[in-house]
Amino acid sequence: MTIEVPAGPPTQSPYAPLARRALAGDPPSRDEARAILATSDDDLPRLLQAAFAVRRRRWGRRVKICVLQNARSGLCPEDCSYCSQSSISKAEIDTYQILPRAELVAGARRAAAQGARRYCMVTSGRGPTDRDIEHLCRTTRAIKDEYPEMEICVSLGILDEPKARRLAAAGVGWVNHNLNTSERFHPEICTTHTYADRVSTILAAKKAGLHTCCGGIIGMGERDEDIIDLGFALRELEVDSLPLNFLHPIDGTPLGERATIDRGRALRALCLMRFLNPGADIRAAGGRERTLGEEQALALYPANSIFVNGYLTTPGQANAEAREMVERLGFRLEESIAESA
Repeated sequence: MTIEVPAGPPTQSPYAPLARRALAGDPPSRDEARAILATSDDDLPRLLQAAFAVRRRRWGRRVKICVLQNARSGLCPEDCSYCSQSSISKAEIDTYQILPRAELVAGARRAAAQGARRYCMVTSGRGPTDRDIEHLCRTTRAIKDEYPEMEICVSLGILDEPKARRLAAAGVGWVNHNLNTSERFHPEICTTHTYADRVSTILAAKKAGLHTCCGGIIGMGERDEDIIDLGFALRELEVDSLPLNFLHPIDGTPLGERATIDRGRALRALCLMRFLNPGADIRAAGGRERTLGEEQALALYPANSIFVNGYLTTPGQANAEAREMVERLGFRLEESIAESA
C-alpha cells in the first residue's frame, strides 16, 4: 500500500467537516468514529489530510523528538501480557535496579545532544517507593541545573498525589501512565491492577499540578469499540500528551505470537485520536517502526511527536534516520535543548 497525502486543506474531502468540528471542540460521534476506523485504503490519504488540518492548527509542521531512559528494568510483579518486563514474561532482557543519578543525568545529556526536548525516565514495578521518589527528585534537579528547558517526564507505575507533588516540586513536568486500552478489555491484558488504578494515577498527577502523558496500545486483540472507548476516555481526562503504541510482539510474552496489525489500521487509529484530542501532543510511539515500515513518516500527519533510539526493551528508529525522515517530508524539528542553551 503506497499512500500519497494530498497537499493543501481538505476543502473537498468528505472528512473536512470532521476536521472543522474537531477544531471547534465538537468531537466525532461514536458512529463517525466507527466510520473512521473503517475507512477504505483508497480514502486513507484524504483522512490523513483532514487529520493534518487539525494537527497543524496547534503544532504547525513542528515535530518534537523524545527519548526514553529505562531507569529500572525487569523485576516487575505485574502481569501485563504485552510487557517483556512483567512477572509472567520469559523474554530475555537485561534486569537491573534503579540506575544511579550519574547515569540518568548522562542519559539526559545524550538526549539533549540528539535534539530531544523531552526526556522520560521509566521504572518497572507496580509503583515507586519513597526512596525511588527521592532519588528521581534529586536526579531531576541535577538535570534541570544543566538543562533548565528540558521537559522531564517520569513513568513509575501507580502513583498517589503526595508522591506526585514531590516530583512536581523537584521540576518534573509530566507523568506518563497509559490507560493502554478500554475498561472492558483491560482484564484481558492485566489482572494485577485495574483500569481504575490507572485512571487514579492520572487524576493524582493532575491534582498535583503535573502534565499528563497517557495513551494506549493498538494491536493486542481489542475490537474497534475498545479503540473508540480509549479515545473518548483520553478526551474526558483532557490528557496533555497522548502516546499511541502499536504492539511489538515480544517472544516470551503472552502476546509474543500476535501478528503485527495492518499499517492502515494503525494510521486510522492515529487519525481518530487526533480528531478526538485536537490539542493533545500526540506521539507515534512504540511499534511505529515495525508496524508502519517504510511508510512510518505518514504518522506525522496526525501525530506531532516521535520517540527515537528505541524503547524500553525493543529497538527503534535511529535519531539520524528519524531526523532525515522528518525533514524529507517537509516537517520541521523543534529547536533542541542543546541549540537553545
